[in-house]
Amino acid sequence: MLEEYRNRIADALLVRKLAGKGAVLIEGPKWCGKTTTAEQHARSVIYMADNKRRNTYLELADIDPDALLDGDTPHLIDEWQIAPTLWDAVRFAVDHRKGLGHFILTGSAVPADTKDIVHTGTGRFSWLMMRPMTLWESGDSNGKVSLGNMFSRPERITATNKLNLRQVAFLTCRGGWPQAVNLDGIIALDQARDYYDAVVKQDINRVDGVNRDSTRVKQLMRSYARNQGAQASLSLIRQDMLTNDTEELSIETVNSYIKALKKIFVIEDMPAWNPNLRSKTAIRTSDTRYFVDPSIAAASLGVGPEDLLNDLNSFGLLFEALCVRDLRVFAQALDGEVYHYRDKSGLECDAVVHLRNGSYGLIEIKLGGDRRIEEGVLTLKDLASKIDTERMKEPSFLMILTAVGDYAYRRKDGVYIVPIGCLKN
Repeated sequence: MLEEYRNRIADALLVRKLAGKGAVLIEGPKWCGKTTTAEQHARSVIYMADNKRRNTYLELADIDPDALLDGDTPHLIDEWQIAPTLWDAVRFAVDHRKGLGHFILTGSAVPADTKDIVHTGTGRFSWLMMRPMTLWESGDSNGKVSLGNMFSRPERITATNKLNLRQVAFLTCRGGWPQAVNLDGIIALDQARDYYDAVVKQDINRVDGVNRDSTRVKQLMRSYARNQGAQASLSLIRQDMLTNDTEELSIETVNSYIKALKKIFVIEDMPAWNPNLRSKTAIRTSDTRYFVDPSIAAASLGVGPEDLLNDLNSFGLLFEALCVRDLRVFAQALDGEVYHYRDKSGLECDAVVHLRNGSYGLIEIKLGGDRRIEEGVLTLKDLASKIDTERMKEPSFLMILTAVGDYAYRRKDGVYIVPIGCLKN
């Protein structure tokens, strides 16, 4: 019996993009649900990774790619990057067909070899990044508080949070993998661990045909996990890896491993936010390190929910990664992006949700507790006071996003306190 499809935030985005372009490319990590979501909107499909037909498809892609484009539209080409020549074939078909929304392409890796791709796809393709499920999509958040509504500065929000710290620890380690959300306990946790094993043993080598040392991949991913939410330099990551590496390890090698993990959408670093400030404070411009899902960090460190509950510092870092994952998906639906702020004085803001219309909200992420929340409020107010509101808008909202807490509410000073178990886009 087929499981009922869980609606994704990407569904509405895909409909919108198909209405405006001839082809839409859905990218993202394996197992995040790209194919399943695309299938909901396609009227015909070919699976390039089908073992029974793969060789035939590759031959056709070389000698008669148009044969692979036949079918009712939208026509889905799953894992298109297996035959990169299809890109230009799709582009040409879009140019010579009437209307829009002809093709959906999905890919869990950037093509290893792009020498045969002539056209960039500008004007013909639209790109859609898909990530693992948010807590709202997996049914673990009640969605009583809308991030989008925060930009209208509601005078009052009310929501009751049902998630406790133990449940949040489990959800952090389980991740947003669609296959995992319908499973319980250790079986659900195994999905992220299996994903990690596949990356280390196979996927990172298949991305470009380069055989990489699995031990070093593990060391790199472990170091990345320890530096979630930090602006860790390549030198720092290299030094961290050298602790257990007796062979020579260059910065270039470390960088090549990171690039390979980005090509398969395992790593998704966060860019720095550069606002207009009243003072000449120097802003740190390095990207902040993140995996695309917190469960990858947990699997890389070999930790489970109980380990996080016994080490709240590590839990805080991985919980931040969970919140960043959800905020990225929500911001995407709102025509925005998520950034990180840090200046030379050490003032830091965990997440800035910045929309295309110039509106933005400042968010601090905390496990919970009155002391931690007050620290976050002071940070937000400090940053807000430094922004030059004559040169840019003032913040639409200040929010503390927490793991626990009985309620979501607006404080007297206007700062919103929202448990992650109440948030949606």
